[in-house]
Amino acid sequence: MNSPFWNPKNENLPRADLERLQVAKLRRLLVDASERSAFHRRKLDEAAVTADSITSIDDLRRIPFTTRDEWMEAQDANPMFGDLLARPREDAIRYHLTSGTSGRNPLRVLDSRKDWQWISECWAYGFWAAGVRPTDTVFFAFSYGSFIGFWGAHYCCERIGSLVIPSGNMSTDMRVRQIAEMDVTTVCATPTYALRLAQAASEQGVDLAGSAVDKVIVSGEPAGSIPETKALIERHWGAKCFDTAGMTELGTICMFECSHQPGGMHVIDDHYIEEVINPDTGDPVGYGERGERVVTSFGRAMIPVLRYKTRDLVVKVPHDTCSCGRTFDIYEGGIQGRVDDMLLIRGTNVYPRAIESIVRSFDAVDEFQILVETIDNVDELTVRVEMKPGSSVTFGDICGELQEDLKEHHEMLRMNVAEAERGSLPRFELKAKRVVDNRRTKA
Repeated sequence: MNSPFWNPKNENLPRADLERLQVAKLRRLLVDASERSAFHRRKLDEAAVTADSITSIDDLRRIPFTTRDEWMEAQDANPMFGDLLARPREDAIRYHLTSGTSGRNPLRVLDSRKDWQWISECWAYGFWAAGVRPTDTVFFAFSYGSFIGFWGAHYCCERIGSLVIPSGNMSTDMRVRQIAEMDVTTVCATPTYALRLAQAASEQGVDLAGSAVDKVIVSGEPAGSIPETKALIERHWGAKCFDTAGMTELGTICMFECSHQPGGMHVIDDHYIEEVINPDTGDPVGYGERGERVVTSFGRAMIPVLRYKTRDLVVKVPHDTCSCGRTFDIYEGGIQGRVDDMLLIRGTNVYPRAIESIVRSFDAVDEFQILVETIDNVDELTVRVEMKPGSSVTFGDICGELQEDLKEHHEMLRMNVAEAERGSLPRFELKAKRVVDNRRTKA
């Protein structure tokens, strides 16, 4: 199969035909959700929405939003899965939950055999677009725990026919050695952990740039679409870096970066409807405008997903922004941040993603952390950085320039920059959590 497309027919559908396909799938989803899921039946009945009332994509707006808070409240009221399930629990073959802790119970999901066929199919769109083929050897630098992470990608590679190497019980050093020993061609990790592997390889004297690796596929953090972070990964690995993004709530990826790398990710438009709305009003925004992405998923049988407010900030641009030929629209710059991870510092909006973009442009920085605290009743933000061992560039060499760059790109907001002791900042295998917010009252 020499096609650059995993599903040539759907990935090249004219937009009008694609919309007709979405409407047909949406109508089937509404029938299934209203008949089988008490959670969705209640919401759809309250909004007086039926499958027959949906005749165009614009009618989607009649369907009420689903929020994470509602999902969590349903789980709390009816442990462990709430009343969202549209299939008997006995149909499930897999159980996953969200990563991280927030003082609340995690969001829990079940998936059936049918779901997992779909999950691997969506991942295959992205991996094939990045150039993964049956001749590849794919290494998953992933813990294989209850976080859904790269599980679907693993099965997608088996579906493609690639040799798969899992590494759930390995240390970072062991993973580096096996990548070199097995002539791995594709490495899958979070952006942060891809950089950690590169650091460990350097310490061991392993030349990743001279290895067989020619593709690094990342997911789990917005950093994969930050040009400075992507360039850093590509420089260390001597390979192309491709971004993907998904959610535990969806079970799989919903966007991927193709080999033309247009500066963003294609939405898998034949399996999802992705809206972009004003997060304050709920009104739709047009191409080129930043807003919150809202997802309707056609593939998950156990848990229907209707107009789920993701809290992700995105900018959608037309499909022809990319020259690859796909008719799937694009999220420019991938996931650009979160509605709810914005930091309000002395009246200025600060996004951790924007700080990372600046910090990663300084090659001598090994790791960083964003510390927010209240000092003398004033909110202060400090970017703490660790310098790379053996670098001829010192903290004193970059401190002033880094502080000025941060200030210039944040409405002249003064930020502090401090050096952290070598090895004092945490390293991450899964999603990085670099913001430490110790304010007495958090904005």
